Amino acid sequence: MNQLDVFKSIQRKPGLQIWTINSMKMVPVPEQAYGNFFEGDCYIVLNDPARSTDIHYWIGNTSSQDEQGSAAIYVTQMDSFLGGSPVQHREVQSCESAKFRSYFKNGLIYKKGGVASGFQHVETNVYNIRRLLHVKGTKNVTATEVEVSWNSFNSGDVFLLDMGKMIVQWNGPQSNRQEKLKGVLLAQDIRDRERGGRAQIGLVEGGSEEDGPELMKMMRAVLGQRAGQLRDAIPDDQPDFYQTAHVRLYSVSDASGKLVVQEVATQPLTKDLLQSSDCFIVDQGGAAIFVWKGKHATKEERHAALSNAVGFIKAKNYPTTTNVEVMCEGAESATFKQLFKSWMEKGQTQGLGKTYSVGKIAKVDQAKFDVMELHARPELAAQQRMVDDASGEVKIWRIENLELQEVSPSTYGQFYGGDCYLVLYSYMRSSQPQYILYMWLGRHATQDEITACAYQAVNVDNRYNGAPVQVRVTMGKEPRHFLAIFKGKLIIYEGGTGRPGVVNTSTGVRLFQVRGTDEFNTQATEVPPRSSSLNSNDVFILKADNVCYLWYGKGCSGDEREMGKAISDVVSRQDKQIVMEGQEPAQFWVALGGKAPYASDKRFEKETPLYTPRLFECSNQTGRFLMTEVQDFAQEDLDEDDVMLLDTWEEVFLWIGNSANQYETQEASKSAVEYLRTHPAGRDPNTPIITVKQGYEPPTFTGWFSAWDPHKWSGGLSYEEMKQKLRDVGSVSQITVVNIKYSTGGPGNISSPPGNKSSQPTPPSFIPSTTVSASQSSAGNSGTYSPEQLLNKNPNELPAGVDPNRREAYLSDADFESVLGSSRADFQRLPKWRQSDLKKKAGLF
Repeated sequence: MNQLDVFKSIQRKPGLQIWTINSMKMVPVPEQAYGNFFEGDCYIVLNDPARSTDIHYWIGNTSSQDEQGSAAIYVTQMDSFLGGSPVQHREVQSCESAKFRSYFKNGLIYKKGGVASGFQHVETNVYNIRRLLHVKGTKNVTATEVEVSWNSFNSGDVFLLDMGKMIVQWNGPQSNRQEKLKGVLLAQDIRDRERGGRAQIGLVEGGSEEDGPELMKMMRAVLGQRAGQLRDAIPDDQPDFYQTAHVRLYSVSDASGKLVVQEVATQPLTKDLLQSSDCFIVDQGGAAIFVWKGKHATKEERHAALSNAVGFIKAKNYPTTTNVEVMCEGAESATFKQLFKSWMEKGQTQGLGKTYSVGKIAKVDQAKFDVMELHARPELAAQQRMVDDASGEVKIWRIENLELQEVSPSTYGQFYGGDCYLVLYSYMRSSQPQYILYMWLGRHATQDEITACAYQAVNVDNRYNGAPVQVRVTMGKEPRHFLAIFKGKLIIYEGGTGRPGVVNTSTGVRLFQVRGTDEFNTQATEVPPRSSSLNSNDVFILKADNVCYLWYGKGCSGDEREMGKAISDVVSRQDKQIVMEGQEPAQFWVALGGKAPYASDKRFEKETPLYTPRLFECSNQTGRFLMTEVQDFAQEDLDEDDVMLLDTWEEVFLWIGNSANQYETQEASKSAVEYLRTHPAGRDPNTPIITVKQGYEPPTFTGWFSAWDPHKWSGGLSYEEMKQKLRDVGSVSQITVVNIKYSTGGPGNISSPPGNKSSQPTPPSFIPSTTVSASQSSAGNSGTYSPEQLLNKNPNELPAGVDPNRREAYLSDADFESVLGSSRADFQRLPKWRQSDLKKKAGLF
């Protein structure tokens, strides 16, 4: 097959397609081998050509320069064949991007060998295997094939000793629960995809090896007796915020006849710096390199984009493992867009107020909120940042002498810049009470009051058994739902206090700017009482000693005037004198200290850029606090042992798992502030930070996840539950220490077992995951059963030896695809809850 035929064979459907470079040609990789990468090879990985397309070329550590060059050329040709729209990525072994690793949920396996190194590829579905895999990571898992020796072990990681029909997982004494769970999931993935479900899994805790004597006998039969102490744990490397926050933009042009790279700007970058006639390189502190190809750049510039990026890395003396992303104008990746302070899409609607959206681009809709629709469609609630129609109950406390003091309901909606407040909002969802606790921090409040507000929030949270969602609100950055609570009557005073009996120094003339078109988004904010504070686009309330003016700018709408009139009655009980811009009486200007220029140009409402949400894992399980991005995230990525940070641009959520430790929770709060401060796009440090506890997620959070189910968590099983489940499965198959030793050749070469089988010892006691019995062989040469024997059967009605929890493993490949609607490889890449759902519907549960 020539390479054009290879390109023509690309299937236009969602999912992965992978090729390896063999004799300088692209050769398809079978689906059951997806996730396995030989260190001596290069690969091309195509993801989702039916939608936004990504092409990755992966470089093994021992691959040849010729193979690397061939892979780069094929990527460029494939990009052209697919119309130039794909985003190209350069990936290097052990330093892959988060996006690349997200394709392989159970982890990447690095195998020794490959064409360039002269080793022979190991085939799948065979059992004469002896290898040791070093497993690292909790979200982005990698398993590297290492020397089969105790010298490869350390005390902090997980290791899989793969002996074909038996896989023993050895957990380092300092490894954590999540690493152990990921090890089990990887072992199961190897069993299911490479062994057709016909291997068994044993678990050994490195800190208590004496609890698994038979498994340790198996390990010693292959590894020999261990001598000396285990090596110390190997720390995980992670780029810090400061490295990735420093961003520089370079133009790449050949207009002069030779290639010229010139620095254009540093962060924060703006989109208008990118000119369609050129190519540009964005350098994110050496952590990643992005190449942007303008639509009118020359053909030579566009084709040389990838090689230019590699040359740039060499010129900067960056590591050869630096990630590279190449994209065309109009097909930019979400990660690239977030390096820019403002990124507006062509045709994007501008404006605040009542924006409803079904897709990702907001469209103005003047319809009223339908609270049932918000509950039924959490993605709408997330986009609108509204958990309901704000018709719930409200209770407010003010911080006085560092303690809580209830605020009179008659003054609800009036907030003073010298105070801090706690606002508890209660509402019902599915007949269950839900709570949001807002911490409103005045601009002029003391540090002691701000600290007391956070402390008292914890006390209120404890009163409600940890159920409230906590939202930190900085004065002037009130979220939309907070505005809606007060039904268009929210007034923010610049300074002073609402404490009874305290006389505020700010008396006399006061000026308030009114923004909003309905009761969901209106607020009045105090501004300096001078003419220059006016704006032709808004309504203003001017409160003087004996008169109250309601000033209507020429650019304000009828809705804005109505809301201004309503809120003015709260500011002052005096009769209002309506003043139209341009018809002001002399007394109006006298009250403002004289007439002066003010903003009168036509103004659009604040632009809200469209950014893709990002999820980060916040964990100190490796011994130091790290934040790791999770690409293409789903609910199963929320780790109960950790704190997760979800950045939706307008808001930042901190999700706290039930098993997260106190240190992680405290550090995550600090890191959320640091994340905003060091963001390369120059983010507003006062962006609301919302704390959400597992099990109490509001729709404004769950709406950012597809198919959210409150009853499902990471496939539903913790490491301890998974371990117990493995213990509970069936009888032990006839695998002995002698068989293990001889089928893998023991510490020496592969050889045959001894002829006298009667002299073999009795089977050891270890943890099975799949029972392979004599009766199973009667089901056919491949050990499969017909769907009629497996579907909709009680466990006691199944053929002998069939694991009722894994009936799909006993179907033939054809029956598997017919019953479950997908290949085994595609099925294994699905989240565990989705697998269970398909099995239930098919009658395999």
